[in-house]
Amino acid sequence: MKKYFLVLLYLVSIATFAQKDCEYSSNVKDSIGTYKSTKDYVVHEKVFGNSQTSLFFSLINADGLVSLNFQMVQKSADFIPAKCFDKNSKIFIQLTNGKVISLTGLEQDSCGNLVRVENKNCRLLSGYFLFTKDTLQDLKNYPISFFRVKFAGETTDYIAKEILVSEIDKKTYNPDHFFMDYLKCVE
Repeated sequence: MKKYFLVLLYLVSIATFAQKDCEYSSNVKDSIGTYKSTKDYVVHEKVFGNSQTSLFFSLINADGLVSLNFQMVQKSADFIPAKCFDKNSKIFIQLTNGKVISLTGLEQDSCGNLVRVENKNCRLLSGYFLFTKDTLQDLKNYPISFFRVKFAGETTDYIAKEILVSEIDKKTYNPDHFFMDYLKCVE
């Protein structure tokens, strides 16, 4: 009986700590340099009435410089007010161990693009944020509890769910483990 319990415990621990496979949207190495980018990953989604907001993270390694690509996609039949990034924009990530990690935005002024698709307004905002080397280890070891995005003129908090089942693509995501699962893909 003790042997069966130990085998079961071993199998559960393997399943619990199994690493996610790396999936890339781009993986290029040539004479100019190297560039890797993970696929976009849903970290927040809100669908209410005739509007929806989705936040995506992807990780990038461009010639050894690791950064986070943040994308916000908003769709609505109504007008969508612009959210913008400026030189002071940041993303703050609070981990379950209480530590807060700050990612600095590249100096970019952007309010995204507004397009009209199928009688809906769609706004896409994208920004790049840099890590410091001393923060990567904490991000690999602890889940995210929430993250704060400092836009130009406003700050918004988002809770990182353990499990997010997307209403849009019907896939299951684990936003709180994003860095734990995918930082290894760009180092």
